[in-house]
Amino acid sequence: MRMGTAILVVDDDRAILKSFEEILKSEGYDVDTAETGLEAIQRSRKKYYNIALLDIKLPDMEGTELLTKLHEDIPRMIKIMITGHASLENAVRALNLGADAYLMKPVNPEELLRVIADKLREQAEAEEMGQEQARRWIQSRIRKLQSR
Repeated sequence: MRMGTAILVVDDDRAILKSFEEILKSEGYDVDTAETGLEAIQRSRKKYYNIALLDIKLPDMEGTELLTKLHEDIPRMIKIMITGHASLENAVRALNLGADAYLMKPVNPEELLRVIADKLREQAEAEEMGQEQARRWIQSRIRKLQSR
């Protein structure tokens, strides 16, 4: 599950980027980092990421603005908001804009890894369901065409 799973970590705090990168790489994830929203957008246009971890406060844009742009470009990417500026309003807004999860700083490494594993499992199940639905649709089309 982990091999080949690409994660983009977006935060303007280099210590957080380094910490997340070390934690995730030690678990076998392919990790890239970005310090700005623009850098994150540019990276996501060049490479597919299964997950993006997004800080809610970035120097060039709000994390929710980046969330919206990534959701439009790559709707199936898992987007997890991470914030040190917690409020119920922020959490609800982020989830309404397409965030898949919301974590508070300081982030507990075990919780981060658990949320990532849970979301990847959900993503894989959704893909399997989609493939199964497509397979059934194709089979029904073949039967329909054969019966003509």
